[in-house]
Amino acid sequence: MKKIFASSVVLLVSLVIYSQELAQVTFTNASSLSYISFLTNGDVLIRVSPDGNILEWGTELQSLRSSEYYAPRLQPYMGRVEYYGQEADSVFRGKVKSIGTASLTYYGSYETAEKAGKIRTIGVMVFDYFDQYADKAIRGKMKFAGRLPIEYYSSFEEELLRGKLKSVSNTGITYYSAFDDKLIRGKIKSIGSISYTWYTSLETGRGGGLKTGAYRQNIGGITYILQ
Repeated sequence: MKKIFASSVVLLVSLVIYSQELAQVTFTNASSLSYISFLTNGDVLIRVSPDGNILEWGTELQSLRSSEYYAPRLQPYMGRVEYYGQEADSVFRGKVKSIGTASLTYYGSYETAEKAGKIRTIGVMVFDYFDQYADKAIRGKMKFAGRLPIEYYSSFEEELLRGKLKSVSNTGITYYSAFDDKLIRGKIKSIGSISYTWYTSLETGRGGGLKTGAYRQNIGGITYILQ
């Protein structure tokens, strides 16, 4: 009986841990962070903006022609979704309250402007943000997603880099600088140990396209997507 109980506890803990995890980091134009996606039970993704707003949720639709291409918009989740009603705090009234078995909470109106109304928890995962005392280039942006720290380039960095995503946990991110070819300036140069090179303006017909690397790459257990 004790063994059965212990096994049940382990299974329950495993389900809770699995039910919320940082799954994807997506960039627009292979340069600017668009959103961070979290995976819940049933393979449902919840996309959250860098400043803590829920953008959409659902499942990915893979292309039949290419295993590397997925529809940019998620397929609508057909399960149970609940929203906060009129009894809720004014800053999150009407926002999504639960998606399937994943419950969502938000920072209330009593919080600072950098937190009020932003996502606070998805299940057991707690979010925090850079406060009013942080560098102006990163103020109000997501600081922690659960235990994972998130960093950005500060206003003391090269102008092209300011506010860009610098690291997720131990995975660092670098970009091509203002001294590089005009078509690749600001684009991602490396994520962790993976390097990216791009066709320059000197390469007719291919300028700006990805030369080496992959648009979708699993690095350190997180899928990084360049759009």
